[in-house]
Amino acid sequence: MKLPPALKATYKRVKPYLRWFILALTLGFILHTLRLNWHQVLTLRFTPYAIAELLLALGVTLSAHVWSGWVWYGIMHSLKAPVPQTWTIITYLKTNLGKYLPGNIWHFVGRIQFLRAYGTPTGVAITGVVLEPLLMSVAALAIVLISLPSTLMQLGILIAVLIALHPRILNPILKRLAQAKLKQADQVEATHLEKEETAQIPKLHRYPWRPLLGEVGFVIFRGLGFILCFMALYSLDVADVWILVGAFSFGWLLGLVVPGAPGGLGVFEATVLAVLTPKFPTAIVLGAVALYRLNSTLAELLGAGLAVLDERWNDAIQQQANTPGVLEEDQLLPQLPASDR
Repeated sequence: MKLPPALKATYKRVKPYLRWFILALTLGFILHTLRLNWHQVLTLRFTPYAIAELLLALGVTLSAHVWSGWVWYGIMHSLKAPVPQTWTIITYLKTNLGKYLPGNIWHFVGRIQFLRAYGTPTGVAITGVVLEPLLMSVAALAIVLISLPSTLMQLGILIAVLIALHPRILNPILKRLAQAKLKQADQVEATHLEKEETAQIPKLHRYPWRPLLGEVGFVIFRGLGFILCFMALYSLDVADVWILVGAFSFGWLLGLVVPGAPGGLGVFEATVLAVLTPKFPTAIVLGAVALYRLNSTLAELLGAGLAVLDERWNDAIQQQANTPGVLEEDQLLPQLPASDR
């Protein structure tokens, strides 16, 4: 369904301001909540195992990003993209920080440039970049629906969402999303992409159950990192864990799909606060979301830094292997005069 030209032009004019409005609204809600509970926040104390739990949360979140890079490689491999596994994961981790830049497209642009450099057609590259967050969204929604008390309505929504991933339904959706992303990338003039008419958008021929399960694992990993941050401030019961997983997944999902929230900043925190404050003390939730945001940012910085180091290490090894006249091991030993040999 296409919007009328007048409405479409109005939306384009309003879109930049809409993003700032959403960001201001969510940050305003968080600051208002903090203002009402600041005296309780100041009384927060870490549990005896807080440092270990926070370090473990950092490791789990970093592992989640590496896992997500591996899942993205699987998506590109299923689309017949000629990319190596190691460099795909390295590129994924390096470009992850691009989502915090204005425009919320630079991580996509960096990944498209990488895929194009390895000979991947533009249509395949765009499809792989679009399919990954789409499957992430479905995975997070599925976890949210499962975490809620079971009803026939939830079951119906879950079945409908899973049916929507069938290639016959998903392919037209992917085509529209890929074409929109192609236009967006062309507008920022960051890549020399093919025109929309010549970029061939590939079709899926199988149900994407493997990458979907991979993205479910990614969201659960991220949720576990959030739970560990929560546990640094508050002792949880077993029954609370699933509640936190559902609340995290819902907040993370909205942070992913709501425009104007780079990296879900503001939207995630506001959603988790709204969902969890009836169940847990507001000060605890505020402290947990702050710790998680710090943990998540550090994990992404650490992942990008390790990816850059790994990239340079691999480049150095490859350059040494391709350099003519590389000294053998015995040539590296001190050379004695001929009379002493």
